[in-house]
Amino acid sequence: MSDEFLIKVNVAGRLYPLNIKRNREEIIRKAAKTINEKVLQYQQKYKDKDIQDFLAMASLQFVVKVLESEAKTDVSPVLKELEAMEQELNEFINEEQ
Repeated sequence: MSDEFLIKVNVAGRLYPLNIKRNREEIIRKAAKTINEKVLQYQQKYKDKDIQDFLAMASLQFVVKVLESEAKTDVSPVLKELEAMEQELNEFINEEQ
């Protein structure tokens, strides 16, 4: 039996058929719901725009959040500092021998 199946997801009033793995259904449906909620917020706030504008603004907001989250979890500066400390310790140990 295949682990994939077809679902239809409503995003901003349009249905999109998606073949997905069963374990991804909940997160995909939650993502679609979140997008729809954000689009609705923009529709209520800005009456003179069209759906494309709302989708663009929602996309921008979500991508900014993703990028901010990625920046917070970036451990490369910590790794560089640890490598520098390791090098200093090695130099100290070598001097003592």
